[in-house]
Amino acid sequence: MPMTPRYLIVDDEPRLAERLAERLAVAWPDAQCLGLWHDGLSARDAIEQQRPDVVFLDIRMPGLDGLLLAQHQLGKANAPRVVFVTAYQDHALEAFGVAAVDYLCKPVDPLRLAATVARLKTLLPTTGPDTAPPPASLPPGQAPLRFLRAGQGDTVQLIASDSVVYLEAADKYVRVLTADSEHWLRTSLKTLHTQLDPEYFWLIHRSILVNIRHVSAAHRDERGKWQLSLTTRPERLPVAAQYVHLFRQG
Repeated sequence: MPMTPRYLIVDDEPRLAERLAERLAVAWPDAQCLGLWHDGLSARDAIEQQRPDVVFLDIRMPGLDGLLLAQHQLGKANAPRVVFVTAYQDHALEAFGVAAVDYLCKPVDPLRLAATVARLKTLLPTTGPDTAPPPASLPPGQAPLRFLRAGQGDTVQLIASDSVVYLEAADKYVRVLTADSEHWLRTSLKTLHTQLDPEYFWLIHRSILVNIRHVSAAHRDERGKWQLSLTTRPERLPVAAQYVHLFRQG
């Protein structure tokens, strides 16, 4: 079914936040604005609670500035895309260092904003399944992948599949997390899903494949959302609704 993109706007100047909201309503009419926030600490809580797809984020704000807020989200499963909107041009390099999709200067030009929205549309999924896809299975006669190969310069590092805690899709790459390391592979999660042992590697979200041997527990929070605790890493992984049945009793 079609998915409605959801975004937050964070700017310590309410008038500018409202103006951006008005322009986004024109440039991206099929997206949903979840609200306007005027300080980094409140915005951080809103991101955790509402899990937007995109955050339009000012940089210089009291309390928690935009760069620190973006760094706080970096590396989290299901982190939102970040677009910086600022009056200062001297933070562009830092902004892209935290994987920002774009960097817009105030006052925001409508044509420039339209280009940013077009780019976001290519990065966000356009559909979401109502039910879980069938479990992956290996082609007849194909043994499961025992090692992943991560290239770095002239070196190829072998990562034992047993040591992989989870894998996360990130644009044209897959982020591979072990207990104490992180690697990037230029491939797709869909491809790896058909190569790794389906008995142990479970899809729990459209962008997350977890090694069930590294899962300690499944939790349902006060909002009814399910998350997985890991034995060797501190973060929790979100479980999409269509995969919750994998962890329910009975």
